[in-house]
Amino acid sequence: MTLEDRKLAARRAAFARRKLAHASRGSMPWRFLDEVLQDHRGKTLAGYMPIRTEIDPLAVMARHHGPVAVPVIRAQGEALVFSRWHPDAALVAGPFGASVPAEEHLVRPQVVIVPLVAFSKSGGRLGYGGGFYDRTLEGLRSKAETLAVGFAYAAQEDNDIPLEPTDQPLDLIVTETGVITPS
Repeated sequence: MTLEDRKLAARRAAFARRKLAHASRGSMPWRFLDEVLQDHRGKTLAGYMPIRTEIDPLAVMARHHGPVAVPVIRAQGEALVFSRWHPDAALVAGPFGASVPAEEHLVRPQVVIVPLVAFSKSGGRLGYGGGFYDRTLEGLRSKAETLAVGFAYAAQEDNDIPLEPTDQPLDLIVTETGVITPS
């Protein structure tokens, strides 16, 4: 089985687990994310506009004390850029079904809430396969310290996810059940 075959199988299994977790989520699946971000007040935060069955960070993003941005995909194979967002921002449809601000005001985040398909306790992350967050985190980290916080349902954990040398590790993983510091 090739690496791509292994990733495809891992994604399928993780999507199924995430769908079940999303269907049975509690009323505040973001409470631990809120606690983690208290230590980063005033810093520029990048969140994301949830799609499909992704765990939703919007409540935490709306309460953040500091600038907040969401990712914008410019082109396949490129890093993401981040545009300022606030709860009342006018949004338009972006690629892959995620909304983006109608008016673009680019910022450089210091803390990035990273959506994912699966994660490992060691900080590994399996995304959708486009490499957007890997390229983005590599670029951000080459310029300044950048905290990558994976946000997912606990059911998305998979300690056997196939990784490549270009995969960027997560600094923290936050689920509806707690915070994991990769070892």
